[in-house]
Amino acid sequence: MSRTIVGTLFLAACLFVSARAEPPGKHPTPCEIAYPSDRTIEWDCRTLKRGESLEALFGEQWIKVARFNRIDRRHARADMSLKVPKRIEDLAAFAPLPLFYEPAERDEQFVLIDLSEQFLGAYEYGALRFALPIASGNGHNETPTGEFRLTAAHRKHESCLYRIEGTNRPYPMNYALRFYVNKEGVSYWIHGRDLPGYPASHGCIGLYDEPMQQEQYKQPKDPELTDAKRLFEWVLGGETDEDKVIPLKPGPRVHIIGTAPMSER
Repeated sequence: MSRTIVGTLFLAACLFVSARAEPPGKHPTPCEIAYPSDRTIEWDCRTLKRGESLEALFGEQWIKVARFNRIDRRHARADMSLKVPKRIEDLAAFAPLPLFYEPAERDEQFVLIDLSEQFLGAYEYGALRFALPIASGNGHNETPTGEFRLTAAHRKHESCLYRIEGTNRPYPMNYALRFYVNKEGVSYWIHGRDLPGYPASHGCIGLYDEPMQQEQYKQPKDPELTDAKRLFEWVLGGETDEDKVIPLKPGPRVHIIGTAPMSER
């Protein structure tokens, strides 16, 4: 999330961002996080060995396995335990969000975020257009729930509090969509970030942005997952080269429901 300064309402909104918000101590693995939709897929827990990768283990299906675990390739490393479906083909029908959401049936565009599932859905007149895994607030810094509306978009937003680890570079919040400002002036955004396989933000909603990770961390070598960009361009109706804040009047409605899951350890 980020703090808004009066007079520079959007551009200065870059404090308290969700860049490095993991709670202290050992982080949970995807196997230790329970989602309601887990019961729809039979899976086993597998610990990755040194040198193993999602691509090497699952071939063309690696993206589906990554989405099922709500994790990115940078965090799917040795000693990480992942949920591996007993039948990879079952992931073709994996649907953690409703295919039709009645409260959105009159909306040309509508965003549903289910914290219990750690998934976001983009709806058009109630029908699910696409669904994306997220990283939300983690219980220490919770994501607000309720009914909101997207009010601003910023393609090259960034944090002025958090840095890329080991550098002085501000943490990027690419393809940011603002959905809420609280009474204290703290703004919450949907934006690109890391997906470590568990709720890890200060309250913002994070989506895959592998090009940012490749630029900042030099991995993955060949970025493919660009969910933040996909949602951003869906909201705006296409690509934009503008680096300034774009007001959305009115932007799509957003419903945030559920409670972020906690580790089962």
